[in-house]
Amino acid sequence: MSQIDASLRNIHTAIVSKEVKPSELVEDVLQRIESTEPDIHAFLQVAGEQARERAQHLDANIGDAAKLGILFGIPAALKDNMCTKGVRTTAGSKILGNYIPPYNAAVVDKLAQSGTVIVGKLNMDEFAMGSSNENSAFFPTRNPWNPEYVPGGSSGGSAAAVAAGEIPFALGSDTGGSIRQPAAFCGVVGLKPTYGLVSRFGLISYASSLDQIGPITRTVEDAAVVLQAIAGHDDRDSTSANVAIPVYLDVLTGNVKGLRVAVPKEYFGEGMDPAVSEKVREAIQQLEKLGATVDEVSLPHTKYAVAAYYLLAPAEASSNLARYDGVRYGVRVDSENLIDMYKQTRSQGFGTEVKRRIMLGTYALSSGYYDAYYLRAQKTRTLIKRDFEQVFETYDVILAPTAPTTAFKIGEKVNDPLTMYLNDICTIPVNLAGIPAISVPCGVVNGLPVGLQIIGKAFDEATVLRVAHAFEQNTDHVKRRSNMGKGE
Repeated sequence: MSQIDASLRNIHTAIVSKEVKPSELVEDVLQRIESTEPDIHAFLQVAGEQARERAQHLDANIGDAAKLGILFGIPAALKDNMCTKGVRTTAGSKILGNYIPPYNAAVVDKLAQSGTVIVGKLNMDEFAMGSSNENSAFFPTRNPWNPEYVPGGSSGGSAAAVAAGEIPFALGSDTGGSIRQPAAFCGVVGLKPTYGLVSRFGLISYASSLDQIGPITRTVEDAAVVLQAIAGHDDRDSTSANVAIPVYLDVLTGNVKGLRVAVPKEYFGEGMDPAVSEKVREAIQQLEKLGATVDEVSLPHTKYAVAAYYLLAPAEASSNLARYDGVRYGVRVDSENLIDMYKQTRSQGFGTEVKRRIMLGTYALSSGYYDAYYLRAQKTRTLIKRDFEQVFETYDVILAPTAPTTAFKIGEKVNDPLTMYLNDICTIPVNLAGIPAISVPCGVVNGLPVGLQIIGKAFDEATVLRVAHAFEQNTDHVKRRSNMGKGE
């Protein structure tokens, strides 16, 4: 077994004790990527030379490993909507196919400060709009558990790369479930932090009031380590929260005795695969055996979440994506006049799903329809948020499925956008409320993983991680990996 298949803490121990150098880890990762990529297609680009140079610098300063922390010298990769200075950043879109940012996203700087080595950028649905990775302008990523199936989206490249053992951890972004759903589909851990806990500076926006960056890892402990490195206030992001950051590793006690757990009945209704529902209920029973108190509750406005989301997110997207007109950023299609250049650039530069959501959002914001659609969706968002607040007056966490089904076949839903949208029905309410949630593996159905979603109070990632870790440590689901992810 290679060191890159170990936990982040064990890799760190090996570096500090000089059993392995950062440059050796990077070479192992690059070899693993070279052998696995033809089957998975998780990476949009591999920055091998930059990674080697960075690792050699860290080799020479290995005495800093203990001081800089657990991520020193550990290779990682980023979803391709996080700006990396001097490295192409496309957001999975042709319209940004030639964009090389002049600056780093805040999370990239934070990972650099902790000693991480970035080895490449990962595939995603175009501008994070999608649940299968099939909306990437370049190629679809495949699920390491079965390459005929999707890895989920929009952070499908991040989840697939971790599940296939190509990298120890990755970052994704979550606007309506884009970290948690692919984590569930690929049998790994995906954490969406509270809105504002992690800076969005340098994240290419989809829907600014919903976007949040978070880790995708193999274990809950690894997720705690990565969150520690990227959380914290940032003056450059006006929505960044100035809150105290606890030491997340300290809360992983394995003890959930006396914890009050709510299970909302709306998450087990129409459209839920009975086999997925059974695995999630078994997971809930496991936590009950560990001493948690479990009750059924109601989140009555859940049924309106998908409709509200698909008005609010496209409305924000129609504004955010207006800047891509061929004048300053990305691809430009020359025409006889300025107006025609705008039209041709946007028509040819954006994919079908992005154009669909821009039109939806523009319509919702247009004169005469604003009150009827956008304003009502905002009011619905408030009601959904209040549902969660009322439950959290009595309970510590909420348990639910991450997705209503396991991964589906590539091409199965690509011509049915409404069915595709409903795949996010279990994750969207969390984004609308701005609260944290994690997906952890809780079983396998027909050879594909199932995710348990643990939802917490705003800025209470500590309790979310504590419950997830206790569940993980008292089951063997974390040990089940895709054939590609079992290491060498």
